Amino acid sequence: MAIDDRAEATAKNIEGKAQEAWSEVTGDPKDKAEGKAKQVDAQAKHAKEDVKDSLKDRVDRA
Repeated sequence: MAIDDRAEATAKNIEGKAQEAWSEVTGDPKDKAEGKAKQVDAQAKHAKEDVKDSLKDRVDRA
């Protein structure tokens, strides 16, 4: 598990949520779309780390 990668993804997710929330205040659809995109990217990074962890566990058990 790459802690740095997970921390970076979590930070990006928080940034995306904040940007999306700010778009609700300002009414800026571009900010909303960018915020959602950051959250999706963060989810993808977490999924990648989950796969890497799973594969590492299987190799370690073999």
